[in-house]
Amino acid sequence: MSRSARGTMRRRLGQLSQPAVRPSGPRGWSGVSGNRYRGTRAALHRLTAERDLKPRGRALPNRSWKCGSPVREEAVSEIGKIRIGTSGWLYPPWRGVFYPKGLPQRRELEYLSRQFSSAEVNGTFYSLQRPERFRAWFDETPADFVFAVKGGRFITHMKQLRGVETALANFYASGVLALGAKLGPFLWQLPPRLAFDPDRLEQFFELLPRTTDAAAQLAANHDSKLKSKPYLEAGKRRKLRHALEVRHQSFASPEAKALLRKHKIALVVADTAGKWPLLEDQTSDFGYIRLHGDEELYVSGYSMAALRRWAEKITVWHQGGKRDVYVYFDNDVKVEAPRNARTLAELLAVAPESPDRWD
Repeated sequence: MSRSARGTMRRRLGQLSQPAVRPSGPRGWSGVSGNRYRGTRAALHRLTAERDLKPRGRALPNRSWKCGSPVREEAVSEIGKIRIGTSGWLYPPWRGVFYPKGLPQRRELEYLSRQFSSAEVNGTFYSLQRPERFRAWFDETPADFVFAVKGGRFITHMKQLRGVETALANFYASGVLALGAKLGPFLWQLPPRLAFDPDRLEQFFELLPRTTDAAAQLAANHDSKLKSKPYLEAGKRRKLRHALEVRHQSFASPEAKALLRKHKIALVVADTAGKWPLLEDQTSDFGYIRLHGDEELYVSGYSMAALRRWAEKITVWHQGGKRDVYVYFDNDVKVEAPRNARTLAELLAVAPESPDRWD
């Protein structure tokens, strides 16, 4: 983060003190939610810029992206970044509130990717996807957008990480490598019943590919359960990262954190409104934060005071640009996720300076 950006962030952390008012009208939306949040008039103006966007039937302008472009090898900057977004993007309650009224569902990712720099792919948790879907997501998003991809529940919840060689091969053959330079970290979420088991975890970590070449080699071992033709192209050799979200208190042990550090697996900082352990140890060269709700899981939003606290922690974990930090809001039920994500991005001075408009 540059010196000017750090200065901007400090000013926003310290000066957001005037009451903010939720914009009126059926399409009113902002990065703040009702009177719970406070912000400067200038910040509020920027945060509410989206409210008057009107779809006119043509694509969003973008200097670095063209819909349908076959180019998938543009490099994402090596400088550590703070990327803030939402967990998923297909939510009916968001339509007409966060998404402009009348926006076709097929263009929702296109819209969201102009408001944030990253998003989690959740569909991969429930079932294997197809290469054409990953290619479409690539084409719909700007060149510097990044996807975090959630690993399949068949691997984490049903097989519970044991005997998953073929399942992992199927997962990587399903098309994730088609995301190219936009492929970010992989998220592996464990079920609450799964306690820390060093042997089980070590075996699983050793199976995880650490480069796109290794992922393509692993994918070649797929079986016939794929929904379509396997995607086995490694593309340009890139480093792959993995993050582990845990929900059992046993992972708070020093032994568990040492194992994660040994294998350079990021321990997810998961705020779950007190339902599961909140562990903030940084165990890899990047940080991964999931915010599921401040007071009620998946439902409640975060107050400005809470977002300030998270902004301060993220700044520390970012280490002045030495580490990437990925932050995703999963409190999607009442459209809090995009509001909170936008506000946190403003606090950290990583929000788009001039959000694209539907002119």
